[in-house]
Amino acid sequence: MTTVVCEQQQPSGAGRPVTQRLVHKSDAAEVLLTRWSRTAPDSFRVAACWPGDHPFYTAESGAYQPLLVSETIRQLFPLLCHAGYEVPDGHHLVWEEYGVDLAPETLRPGPALPELRVTCSDIARRRTHVAAMTMDVDLVRDGAVRARARSRFTIQAPAVYDRLRGDRTDTARAMAAAIPPPAPAPAEAVGRDRTEDVVLSPTERPDRWQLRVDTRHPKYFDHAVDHVPGMLLIEAARQAAQAVRHPAPVLPAGMETAFRRYVEFDAPCWIEAQPVEGDADAVRVVARQDDEVRFTADVRTVRTQAC
Repeated sequence: MTTVVCEQQQPSGAGRPVTQRLVHKSDAAEVLLTRWSRTAPDSFRVAACWPGDHPFYTAESGAYQPLLVSETIRQLFPLLCHAGYEVPDGHHLVWEEYGVDLAPETLRPGPALPELRVTCSDIARRRTHVAAMTMDVDLVRDGAVRARARSRFTIQAPAVYDRLRGDRTDTARAMAAAIPPPAPAPAEAVGRDRTEDVVLSPTERPDRWQLRVDTRHPKYFDHAVDHVPGMLLIEAARQAAQAVRHPAPVLPAGMETAFRRYVEFDAPCWIEAQPVEGDADAVRVVARQDDEVRFTADVRTVRTQAC
């Protein structure tokens, strides 16, 4: 059960409230941001809520899962596009690059009220609307910057997106065409406690997995989409890096990702991971579908007792 108590702890008048619509979430319990304010023309402060007993984002040890940091940051994109730059509903936010560095202290157990300090730059406009931007984010917990992230993404009007995606824009049909998820890898080997949260399926090669896309999973698929979500690919990269380092438990202290093409539901996607030659702490993860590279991630790992 998820207990949301953060809103009562927010100081009164600390910015404007965040709604489900602004962060593109169907489940109100999954809204991690609570209030936002503008501090300069292209700078913002955003309050967040991390409940201490979330079954998906916390491990049995009580520590937060690394994916929580990236999901908190991802929710900034629609929030600030809509609230800060008047991007209309229905526009699509398309990831190009995402990088994050986090300290182990970011994930220590216990309810938390992080603050995100955001600067937007390289803002491109098409007519009256923002068409692309870069966000730099400092995540502050307990008075110190615990994580930093940078992301570049484009903002596509419905007509533009429809032209790019062609007949794949029907979300119900796209998800119905998803291939059945294969058997999962052992949860412990990929840094998860629950089998249903595993997104990798083993193959005959120890460095290669099939991506498990379970469209019934309520967290990876909060609402209908027409392609595999970026957050699922980020989690696949983290799980693959952990599998490469298994049995040593590791934390993805740094990750640099590139979203090259959409990963579709109706064909297998293969995740490959290899240690980076000459760098004992780095793992290169590549997602391939139909013999094309769709997504890459360079993951920098550090050993930890609780990730």
